[in-house]
Parts: sequence; structure tokens; C-alpha cells
Amino acid sequence: MEEKKYSRIGERMFHTQLPNGLHIYVSPKPGFQKSYAFFATNYGGMDMRFELDGQWLDTPAGVAHFLEHKTFDTEDGNALQDLAANGASPNAFTSTALTGYYFESTEKFEENLKILLSFVSIPYYTQESVDKEQGIIGQEIRMGDDEPDTQVFYGMLEGLYAHNPVKENIAGTVESIAQITAETLNLCHKAFYDPGNMVLCVAGDVDPERIAAIAQEILPKEGHIPARRDYGPAEGERAAQSRWEKEMAVSTPIFQLGFKDTPPEQGEAWLRWELLGDLACEALLGTSSPLYAKLYGEGLVNEAFSYGCEAYPGAAFLCAGGESRDPEAVREAVLAEAKRIGREGIDEGLFRRLKRAAYGSLVRGLNSFENLCVSQSAAHFHGYSYLTFPEVFETISKSNVEACICRVVTEEKTALAVIKPKGGAV
Repeated sequence: MEEKKYSRIGERMFHTQLPNGLHIYVSPKPGFQKSYAFFATNYGGMDMRFELDGQWLDTPAGVAHFLEHKTFDTEDGNALQDLAANGASPNAFTSTALTGYYFESTEKFEENLKILLSFVSIPYYTQESVDKEQGIIGQEIRMGDDEPDTQVFYGMLEGLYAHNPVKENIAGTVESIAQITAETLNLCHKAFYDPGNMVLCVAGDVDPERIAAIAQEILPKEGHIPARRDYGPAEGERAAQSRWEKEMAVSTPIFQLGFKDTPPEQGEAWLRWELLGDLACEALLGTSSPLYAKLYGEGLVNEAFSYGCEAYPGAAFLCAGGESRDPEAVREAVLAEAKRIGREGIDEGLFRRLKRAAYGSLVRGLNSFENLCVSQSAAHFHGYSYLTFPEVFETISKSNVEACICRVVTEEKTALAVIKPKGGAV
């Protein structure tokens, strides 16, 4: 395995690619009792249309999430139980563009790693278990339908995007998952759970060469070319619709503001966009910003206010949301502040403080094995190494952040989603 040292942050990482196409990253942490393994596929809720064996397939919303639930099933039982019996703490998650399976343990790490690699790579889906799971996930979806925060977030995405499946709920709908069969799961596993479309990241007091040997022993010897995906027609620069609203049982209106950006290129440009977007959000919307002080002082937002940025294939956006008696006034205030920053710029002292705090947060995040492995997995799928963030972060200037805010936070790129109290008006 090739070792790379990152002297600025005191980290090192080993990397290799197996003959079957799987990339493996190992961060040795000598002296630590706990070790962590993350096995991920470049496949998430938005990957609904793809080409397999020369044929384009359309799958229902929610398949990636459904597949994650059923992948723990094995011919002999359930892998969750097997891992827990070995003293491991296992779990999994599905996001818009990634599905990951992981565990942490202080003992029997190699044995647990073999279980993880085995059950994820060997599909075992029966129609009987699929039928049963439809009821379980259906309940989960209904609960999400009753959660205003979930509804308003996807409402904001509907406002931003006309075509891109990023706007589809990761869990799907009760109607869409009713279309899923064991054959659907097998087809999607074949398309996306291939070593060439996956990554294994490990952190702990482990031997990198041993990790690679175990993966080569357990996983298929050959990989295939990853499936091509189709995310629909290219999106325009403008938001698809400026406002989305719905009535629910809330006492105060809940809102999400989205600001549509051009998706970044793969590689270091993707990392730079994420770092720049985070800084832009802090400068414009953060709790230390003049805008937040104004909104909070006028009672337009409260402690529930949050913000961030996201990028996916064909989609990128900044967003902010929370509770407000007047979401439209928040929208106007944010747009006005972006224009003010365009005229006057960001205060130099504020920018230095924000940048120091953001960098400190990134470095502290390296103490979490989970954060390190998940971040490196996502970075791999976007063509860069996560541990290069210090060098990229250093190049981001105040003028870069100001330009980002002025480019993205404009009226035509804005979508406002609002959950209104039933029978009320905003």
C-alpha cells in the first residue's frame, strides 16, 4: 500500500486499489482501542435511472434506502446480530448520493470486517422479506410525512429543481416502494454494489496490509465498469419556482430558503466549493454575522435557525431555515444583506475570525474516526483526498467568499418553502 503523509495536520493515510477496482484507505491510529470501518457505495437516493447490461432502467424512488435495509439479511440470519454478538456497534445510512455500512469495535476487528464485507457484497433478497419491509418502511415514510422539517426541506428542493432527482425523498413514497421487488433489489445491487463503485475506509490501530488482504480474500475477484446514470435534463440557473408552501399542524411557520448554484467540477474544485460554501454561509448567515443579529433582534428567527451548503451530481445550493413569524421578511433581509456585501464587502476582522473557527472545526473533526472515514469516502467519489483540505482552505480569500455570496444569493436563484399553520396565513 502507498503511504501519504499530511504534515500540516499530523495525519497519514495508506491507499491501494485492488484488482477488482475497490479503493481502500487506512488511517493508522496506534494506541487507540477502538477501530472503525466504513464500506460505502457510490449510490444514493438520486440514482433512480441507470444503464445496466446495455439497457436503461427506471427504478422507483426509495430503492437505495430500501436496499440498505435489506442488505443486512443473510441466508443464515441477520448481519446486525452477528456483528453485535462480536461486540461491534454496527449501522448504515443512505444519503442522496451515497450508501454506507459501518461498525466500530474494540475487539475482534478483523472478524467483524469479514462479516461487513461479506454481507454487503453477497445479496440475499427474498420476495417475502421485501413484502414485510414495505410495511416497515411505509411506516417510516408516513412518520416523515408528518415531520414539518422534512417536508419543508424537500419543498425547498422542489422549488430549486425542475428535473434533478435530488429533490426526491431518499425514503421514497408509500406508493413508490410498493413497486419494489426482490428483482429490483438484485438489479440495483448488481449495478452499484460492485467493488469498482465502492470504497473501504478504516481508522484505528490496524495493519493496512492486513486490511487489504482481508478485502481481497472476501470480495469478488473481478469488478465491472460502474453503471452510467441519468439525472434528467440540465437545470437552468434560475430556481424552478420561487415559492412552495403547505399547511401542517405547526404553531409557528417553518421555512427553508434555498439558493441555487452551478455544480462544481469533480476533483479539488469540489472540495474548494464545499469549503467556500461553508464560509459563505457563516459570513452571510452565521450566528456571528450582522444579518443574524438583525434577524434575531427583530424576532424573525430563533435558536432553531440553521444553514449549510450541499453539492450533488447536477445540483448545488446554499440553504437556511428554521421558525419565523414572517419567512418572507427573512427572505428579503437575506437578499438585501447579500447586496450590501456586494457593495461594502465583509468586515475584515469578522472574516479572519470566521476562517480561523472554520479551520479549527475541520481539524477537530479529524479526532472522530467516523467523520474521517465518511469524509474520505465521499471525497474519493468526488475525485480528491479529504486530507488536502488545509492547502485548499488556505487559498480561499475574503473576496472569494464575497463573490460567492453575490453570485449565488440572488432573487432569481432563490426558492422559499414554507410550512404554514393550519388555517393560518403568512
